[in-house]
Amino acid sequence: MVEPEPPVTVRLPGAWLGVVVLGGAGLGLGAAFAVGPLADWMVGLFDGAPGPLRLAAALPLAWAVPVLILVGAVAGACVAGTWHKENPVIEVGTDSVVVRDATGGRHVERGRIAEVFTDGRELVLRDADGLEHIRTRVDLGLTGRLRSAFEQRGYPWRGTVDPYEADYTTWVDNGPGLDERAHTLLRTRQRALADGRSGAADEAREELRGLGISVRDRDVAQQFRRV
Repeated sequence: MVEPEPPVTVRLPGAWLGVVVLGGAGLGLGAAFAVGPLADWMVGLFDGAPGPLRLAAALPLAWAVPVLILVGAVAGACVAGTWHKENPVIEVGTDSVVVRDATGGRHVERGRIAEVFTDGRELVLRDADGLEHIRTRVDLGLTGRLRSAFEQRGYPWRGTVDPYEADYTTWVDNGPGLDERAHTLLRTRQRALADGRSGAADEAREELRGLGISVRDRDVAQQFRRV
């Protein structure tokens, strides 16, 4: 019996995250040598400097170097952690795709996927009727890895432009083309995005999907397309 090929997993490489931590530590090292002159410059120009800056400048260099390297590394680790959380883990198997992100895990059978592409900073999986199974944010640096993974497993990769790009319309509250239910959901989603409630925004997107409406974000605007 021939065993199926294992899925190809695409995620942010650990080395990328390590570079961010090391970069933070490097900035901390540079700050250890720059903090004293910076504090003196601010005192001379403004007759004062922020308390944390004065405190750091008062440290002997032998203390300032390890302390600020540690502070920079911790800051870098926080940035790396946020970057890691914002990007999903995508398992591209022969028979299905699994996407694991902040909202949980989603599974789509291979037979339901008619096209795969990236749209700006989002990965999109659609069916033959143009309905989106998945639209999730991914880092632009992963585009090449995603293409390789999907093509390796025989999925229809469509590139980095939405095939329905010309069909999207920028949403205007109470504008034509949508009924009141759709407008209500788009208002709800807009407020959720403004408040940083990604879960509520995803719920509104799913309800819109049930109405046959695809929605995406462009800067601060929502754009929609009827499927």
